[in-house]
Amino acid sequence: MTRTLDSMSSAIVHAAPPPDPPLLDVAELKKRFPVSGTIGPLARLRRRMKGGPVHLPMVHAVDDVSFTIRKGETVGLVGESGCGKSTLVRVLTRLLDPTDGIVRLGGRELSLTPAKRFARDPDRGRIQMVFQDAGDSINPRFTAFAAIADPLRRLRGLSGAALTAKVEQAADQCGLPRALLSRFPHQLSGGQRARVGIARAVAVEPALLVLDEPTAALDVSVQVVILQLLERLKTELGMSYLFVSHDLGVVRLLCDRVLVMYLGKIVEAGPAQEVFSRPLHPYTRALVDAAPRLHGHGPAAVRLDGEPRSPIDPDPDVCRFYGRCPRGVDRCRTAMPDLRRLGDREVACHFAEETPA
Repeated sequence: MTRTLDSMSSAIVHAAPPPDPPLLDVAELKKRFPVSGTIGPLARLRRRMKGGPVHLPMVHAVDDVSFTIRKGETVGLVGESGCGKSTLVRVLTRLLDPTDGIVRLGGRELSLTPAKRFARDPDRGRIQMVFQDAGDSINPRFTAFAAIADPLRRLRGLSGAALTAKVEQAADQCGLPRALLSRFPHQLSGGQRARVGIARAVAVEPALLVLDEPTAALDVSVQVVILQLLERLKTELGMSYLFVSHDLGVVRLLCDRVLVMYLGKIVEAGPAQEVFSRPLHPYTRALVDAAPRLHGHGPAAVRLDGEPRSPIDPDPDVCRFYGRCPRGVDRCRTAMPDLRRLGDREVACHFAEETPA
């Protein structure tokens, strides 16, 4: 019996289209720095004469970090000072070469290109950075126009009327009056300098914008305006953001997902609202409990005592949080917890499942 076209089509099971590949793909990224001065030149000479290798102690600033950022997504990166956030950002933006691992942007493995050569690479414009203090990141001898025009000249080869039009367009997008383009940084307010820094970054139409504490140096009222500007630009220009901040309230408000970093490792990752509402890692909970509140801390707030462990050649079998963790047990001293998936979260803790709701 012949089946009708309608009945046949109703019997077909349509597979969901595969998800788009991530814009940024970071896999097993490591960055280590030798500790200079720990072995003197005479000791090095003696070791070489004996034929043995010279092993310098290493700071494990970024240690086996993996994550992705999708198109149009805002991912937050949080953690206390010294956890490795800045080093990670410098490796991602190709200001530093990784010790090991992969940084892939839009399918291209950027980590294969040395940082010095990448500065003139055509893909340099696809990943841009907005710094914490625009006043320090802009050449004081440049006018606002020259600051915005510089990457357009170097990365896009623009000049003349085309350059002027593009600079003015970027200024308009960022709410910077054209009358201010002839001024130098010291002649601008903090909010105006922040707009210049943002306009300089978005002028080359990047796919990924890395924001390193972009509002930390601004007054609270100006912070709100700049954050609204960033949110609007993300929608209008279709960019993705990596948002680095100590302000958990801002991260929770703006970010789709959050990465929590401690001593070079990601210890928790997941949707921002869920991570901050019910942290699974004790370090994340300590960060949340430390955030200022109108009525102080709750009765069960987690407070951290002591200093972080040394990042110099850390013991691979000891949890990085051991010694500060309120729950640390013998297992944490003998077995480093892996970053494992729990639902839509990832957490590096042996006891994540036992975290109360």
